[in-house]
Amino acid sequence: MQFWKMNGAGNDFIILNNLQEGLSADCFPALARRLCERRLSIGADGLMVVERPQSGGDYRMLFYNSDGSAGEMCGNGARCICRYGYEIGLAGELQRVETTAGLVTGRRITRRQYKIELNRPTTLRLDYPVEVDGKTYPCSYVELGDPGLPHAVVPLPGLRGRPEAELFALGRKLRAHPAFPKGANVNFFDVEGPGRIWERTFERGVEGFTYACGTGTGSVAAVLTLQGAVSGRAVAVQMTGGELVVDVERRGSTVEHLFLTGPTNMVAKGELTDEELPL
Repeated sequence: MQFWKMNGAGNDFIILNNLQEGLSADCFPALARRLCERRLSIGADGLMVVERPQSGGDYRMLFYNSDGSAGEMCGNGARCICRYGYEIGLAGELQRVETTAGLVTGRRITRRQYKIELNRPTTLRLDYPVEVDGKTYPCSYVELGDPGLPHAVVPLPGLRGRPEAELFALGRKLRAHPAFPKGANVNFFDVEGPGRIWERTFERGVEGFTYACGTGTGSVAAVLTLQGAVSGRAVAVQMTGGELVVDVERRGSTVEHLFLTGPTNMVAKGELTDEELPL
């Protein structure tokens, strides 16, 4: 079985081309759990599977989190798979990628820089406070696409200096909070100065912090734009794995278009020989 390993700003993925492999979709959750397990296998935040398009796109992307759960979409994953699609000839410099949350368009900027239009926010609540352990946090809530990919956007002053154990405990409680019936990706952020935003994301399905989250970064930038804290043009967000840039096109109190630009890195490609693959 052939694979590629890629990352986008440290958010890392395994890519399988099922147009060639012909695997049954029933095996993908178990395959994701095995292949994404660090130390026992390749290790990654998620598994992406390329399938035949169903709605006029160039190809279809199925996304599975490292715990085997299916994800509606993944922003950094989509940017990486656009590079994959371009380099193996599935599409040109402009791409139409079908995802569970809807069609995503991608553009090759340079050899390593890719830009996608994220799924449009279908739910956006700027004032959505949530109480944890007797303390109220001034959250916003965003869902991208349909079915919506859920994000909690949570300002947390002094984020860089917060103890990791404290952040993890709060992220886990918010991720599974009853206020979010589908669970949520929890995006903590701190506006450190003009044009300086620091973000950490506790991802649903990974059940921990990742180095970056593209849809989370888009959700943070969308909220801050509607709140008037940023202009919405070339909003640069720093994360553990690097920097992502978001452009927000708004119409009044709604977001019409949401674009994500950032780096891709092709780490490895080769043949899977794991003798314990659940096939």
